[in-house]
Formats: sequence, structure tokens, C-alpha cells
Amino acid sequence: MTRAESIRPRTHGPLPGATAGGTARRRRRRWALRAGAGVTVGLLAAAVTAAVLYAKLDGNITADEAAARELARYEKERPTALTKDAQNILLIGSDSRAGGDNAAYGHDSGTERSDTTILLHLSTGRHSATAVSLPRDLMVDIPSCLLQGGKAKGDGERSEPMFAMFNHAFEMGGSACTIRTVEKLTGIRVDHHVVVDFSGFKEMVDAVDGVEICLTKPIHDKAAKLRLPAGRVTLNGEQALGYVRARKSLGDGSDTDRMDRQQKFLAALVNKVRSNDVLLNPVKLYPVLDAATSSLTTDPDLANLRGLYQLVRGLRDIPTEHIQFLTVPRESYVYNANRDQLVEPEAERLFDLLRRDRPVKVTENAHSGYSTYGTGDATRDGKHPGRPSDAESPQPTFQGNTAAHDTCE
Repeated sequence: MTRAESIRPRTHGPLPGATAGGTARRRRRRWALRAGAGVTVGLLAAAVTAAVLYAKLDGNITADEAAARELARYEKERPTALTKDAQNILLIGSDSRAGGDNAAYGHDSGTERSDTTILLHLSTGRHSATAVSLPRDLMVDIPSCLLQGGKAKGDGERSEPMFAMFNHAFEMGGSACTIRTVEKLTGIRVDHHVVVDFSGFKEMVDAVDGVEICLTKPIHDKAAKLRLPAGRVTLNGEQALGYVRARKSLGDGSDTDRMDRQQKFLAALVNKVRSNDVLLNPVKLYPVLDAATSSLTTDPDLANLRGLYQLVRGLRDIPTEHIQFLTVPRESYVYNANRDQLVEPEAERLFDLLRRDRPVKVTENAHSGYSTYGTGDATRDGKHPGRPSDAESPQPTFQGNTAAHDTCE
């Protein structure tokens, strides 16, 4: 054999050392490469889909930039937070009739009031959550505020300070005016705020497939368009809105009675959202997130999914018996029985506990919305015969309920 023949490449037969097993291994490698490519494409598709959905949800939230500018203007007069990690969020339910869905509840006069306002306190370490309802008819001092529709730079027409119903603050100066009014009333620093309108509330309830409540007797309320049987009943969004807003035929017709219903409904809503069939099911979770974010106007720090997630993350592990709802101690205003005023010193005791991030205790057995002390019940004039000094006083108890309470029991 010549040298040229010895180096000529083979054109036939198996390569040296080739076996059937080697061929099988090459085929498995090719299959693995194809499978890996398929998985990669699938993961990329999932990532792109997730990014699109995240961007949609993130873009749903409206940032309340005007309120942020107004609050920054008065930063020096706002309360200082006494604890670093505790959070206070003001939840505002707007009665705006603007928009197609909201117009069904009345004529759009171009103004909106705070139909419901709740101060939510999250304790340091997120061991408890306390939601305090503030009556819309409460007589309060409202500071000078930039009127709704004022110029973007905050140099528009401003109101004069006044003593008026609490919900007038929102109607006059929006969320910033409401926050400043609450801070003046309570001495508590409001860290974040959330505004939800009628349609947003309904969408949230429908997104969780309704919320179950318990009725001690049937309801037939024409004004609220409600006809419900006694016992356990699951409310859809429209029914839930009527239930929490009705005041003419449910209970004693007072705003206090209505706030009690709102608190119990919110407790039921918290339980529904925290249930595994919602939080652990992406098919159910996405509509909830979409409905929730679409209906929110928040301060800029909360106006994104990351901000909301950090807030909600601290709530998910709080035991339901430590999620509490109560109304600030109140009574009929001395000059007008259709208005409210704070019961003192009970209200100030509550505000002080929240300011200092101290535990708040609620009980179903307290009466008339007034707090009670270990030495005797509070009286309407705020006097407490035989009550010990603050240093010796036992922890006050306020009327309310928790998310663990079953209204059918």
C-alpha cells in the first residue's frame, strides 16, 4: 500500500471503534438537545407571558401624584412616626359617580365624597392588623386644602380651615385633604393611602367568586336593591355593594350600624382572599389581581405590584384572630343628633395605642361603640369613677370583631 493510500479517508463502513451502542448514545444526545431546546423555548414563552401580564397589572394602578405634592408641601406639620416598621394605611371608599359603571348609582355632579374611610394599622413584625372605621358624619377640624381641580403645582384656589363633617374633606380637597384631616385628628402618621370606587369594589368581590356572610333575618331593601334570605348567603359584587352601603332599612339606620356591617363584610372578604383556593390557584388569582389593581388609586410608593406585594406579604401570615375591626369611639354630636363626635378620653386612648404601636383589644360584648376599662364602663361624658391613673390602668377594650369571628355562631 502506498503512502497516499494509507492516508486516504474512508468512505465506507463504520468508524474505528464504532458500535451500535455509540450510535444509540448519539441519538439520545440529539434527542436531549432537541428536548432542551423545546424546554428553553417554553420557558422563554412563559417568561414573556409573565412579563406581559406583570406589565398589565403594574400599569393598572393609578398613582396619586397630586396628593403626594400636596402632602410634601405640608411635610413639616405632619406627625412623626414613633415606630420604624409599623405602617398606617388610609383606605378610602369613594362615592364618585364618574364613569359608566359608577353612573348607575346616581347623577355625576363632578364631586366625590369619602363614603367609607378606614385607618389600617399594621404592627411592627406584622403580628396584628387593626382597622379603625372613621364615621363620615364625624365633626372634625379640616385644615386649609387645595381644592379639587386646583393647578398641578399646588398654587390653585385653597379652602379656609373649617369645622365640618369628616367626608367634606375628601369632597373639597381629595385624598391629601383627607389624610391631613386624619393626621390632625389622630396624631398618627399616614404612610400610604388607597382609594377605591364603587365599580372597583364590585369587581373585587366578583373576582373572588363572591363573599359569604351570615344574616340573622331576611333583607328586602328596595333602595339598595337587595332581597336576601336569612342564614348563610354568598353575595356577588352588586349585592355586596348594596349590603355595605345600605342604611335606610338595615339595622337602626345609623352610620355606626352600617360601619359594623362593613367591618364584618371585610373580615369575610379577608378570609376568602386568604383561602388556598384563591391564593394558590393562578387561574383564580390573576382575575383577583387584575380587578384589585384596576380599581386602585394609591400613593406613588404603592402604585406598582412590587409596592403592593411588599404590603400584602406582611399580611398573609397574620392569624385571623389578630386581624381586628372596630369603629372609633363616637356618640351623637351635642348640637346635631344626625352628626357624630368623638367620645373622650376613649378615642385618644385608642389613637395613642396606635401611635405607639401597642396592642389594641376588641370584644364583641362591649356596648354602644364605647371603650371599657377594667374598673368600669366608659360613660357618655367621658368620666370614669374610680379609674386608676394611666400608669396603673389596665388595657382598654373596644367594641369590634376579628376576621376569625363567624357571624352565624
